[in-house]
Amino acid sequence: MTSSAWLQVESAVRMLLAETPTMPASVIAERVGWTGSISWLRENIARLRPEYAPADPADRLVWLPGDAVQCDLWFPPVKIPTGAGHQASPPVLVMVACYSRFITAVMLPSRTTPDLIAGMWLLLRDQLRAVPRRLVWDNEAGIGRRGYLTGEVTSLIGVLGCRLVQCKPYDPETKGIVERANQYLETSFLPGRTFSGPDDFNTQLAEWLPAANRRMVRRLDAQPAQLIELDRAAMLTLPPVAPQVGWRQQVRLGRDYYVRVASNDYSVDPAAIGTMVDVTAGLDQVIVTRGGQVLARHRRCWSIRQVITDPDHVETAARLRAAYQQPRTTTDPDAGLVRDLACYDTAFGVTIEGVAS
Repeated sequence: MTSSAWLQVESAVRMLLAETPTMPASVIAERVGWTGSISWLRENIARLRPEYAPADPADRLVWLPGDAVQCDLWFPPVKIPTGAGHQASPPVLVMVACYSRFITAVMLPSRTTPDLIAGMWLLLRDQLRAVPRRLVWDNEAGIGRRGYLTGEVTSLIGVLGCRLVQCKPYDPETKGIVERANQYLETSFLPGRTFSGPDDFNTQLAEWLPAANRRMVRRLDAQPAQLIELDRAAMLTLPPVAPQVGWRQQVRLGRDYYVRVASNDYSVDPAAIGTMVDVTAGLDQVIVTRGGQVLARHRRCWSIRQVITDPDHVETAARLRAAYQQPRTTTDPDAGLVRDLACYDTAFGVTIEGVAS
């Protein structure tokens, strides 16, 4: 009976698949008025669908030592305190060496270009300790869009001496290695852990990664920690001069003596009011300088719309304000001097009646 019921709707199913090859079986059942077994219908639709849906083959990619590192952002499904009573799920930059499957990762304050560049350099310098010939990214806005990299990313790649390749849309297989690493982090690192803040998260992550890189990868029949040296040997060496990374700007310090970095305001020595100051911010610190002299040094705030103030700056501002408001005494250079007008007559040889010059 089920077979005859299928024959009654087969032509209608074929018409729906010809128009929309990816239409779900549950929707097709509703459209054709199917009242029988849904599993039976699914089996028959699965048999017909390849006739209408175009094939999407996935090539088997072969990675050579030192060739590529896949990069991605993982957003842990947990809320982490970021300060000032706020909680958030900051992004974790994950970079995996394709040949050895060696995982490196660090939590970042944001997914903006300066923080992405600072995170990439940190992982290459401290964890991977080498530069792959290619960095593989998806179409992350902070990296670039529509085939064009941001200026800061282009500068970083120039200093590193490698290439950055962005995957085509709808091609997840190209960076499947890092996607699996993200899933591994979520299922093996995250469960049962609590975090007091981003620093605590990064500390626990750094302690866990060595064990993760000693896992046995069945496809390689080896541990990433065993293969990473072969991977590094084929990579480029780190540049002799470190690239400039993070937030960098030059601004004129206003009367309120604060500068803004990523929606947060940081106080600066008020003695620099009205002058141009240089603001640099990495993943951990915000530093303000003028002519090489440090005017402010703050810990980077991971929250948003916060005001970070150094008490010494407030005291300096109070002294400068009091000095400015103090009444000024003017001194007249001629005050207290009385000159005899006859001196001018003498000077110009003028004779007044009865008086000899």
